[in-house]
Amino acid sequence: MIARATDRVLVAGITGKQASFWTERMMACGTRIVGGSNPAKAGTQHLGLPVYASARAATAEQSIDIAVLFTPPGATRDAVLDAVGAGIKTIVVLAEHVPVQDVMWFLAEARERGACVIGPNTAGLVTPGEASIGIMPGFAQNIFRPGRIGVVSRSGSLGTLMSLNIVRAGFGQSAFIGIGGDPIIGTTTLDAARMLARDPGTDAIVLVGELGGGMEEAAAAELPALGKPVVAFIAGRTAPPGRRMGHAGAIVDGSRGSGDGKVRALREGGAIVIDTPSELGTALRSVLGAPALSASTP
Repeated sequence: MIARATDRVLVAGITGKQASFWTERMMACGTRIVGGSNPAKAGTQHLGLPVYASARAATAEQSIDIAVLFTPPGATRDAVLDAVGAGIKTIVVLAEHVPVQDVMWFLAEARERGACVIGPNTAGLVTPGEASIGIMPGFAQNIFRPGRIGVVSRSGSLGTLMSLNIVRAGFGQSAFIGIGGDPIIGTTTLDAARMLARDPGTDAIVLVGELGGGMEEAAAAELPALGKPVVAFIAGRTAPPGRRMGHAGAIVDGSRGSGDGKVRALREGGAIVIDTPSELGTALRSVLGAPALSASTP
């Protein structure tokens, strides 16, 4: 899912402190937020927006393309089911530590209804110059500006760092897709890479991975079919053996999920794999030439 300026967005839990803060930031980025939900404050206004009892109540009055959920883990399942039941086709799930059985439940329901779930534990989506959905600093011009590099990241903080380095190198982003760091998520690295490969505004793809899981290896096998150059970075490769990493998905089983295994698979798939984030600009120039944008200093 690539966020667009035309997408109509509903913010679940909009009256909370964090949701209020980020709703203002999202609107400052051009995001077309048309309302929020909170059953306790239905019928009121917040930040100049109507507050509904639920996503179903919101879609009874207007069309909604994307729901972004500022909900606690225990309330997330019902919020996703509400959005899916309302016919909303993209749901961005910010919460982490959502019970695994709840995630399996709502992902199955979303697949049945043809809806796309981003997350759980995602930082969100950014399309510079158009929209920012979630908790990424899409408003920061030293980190995000319009360009032709698509970014896929499990981590919001690593995705922010790589986006910063893209801008420092004189490039910009066509889209950022934060897929989330939990063990079970709705949109995988390969899913997101395919979205960017289909986007005519994307010339190259940056994959930001971590130790654990098999998503990067699965994506690596399909890289030749994408038809666009890929630069990849795998974080945590220098961690001592057996060290538990930050994300719940960072589980290494033998060679599967290891840093070396991911790097090997990505290189075999044709990706340029960099050892440090600071090498990103050089790698992008090697496949795209000099950037059309002038380099900026944050």
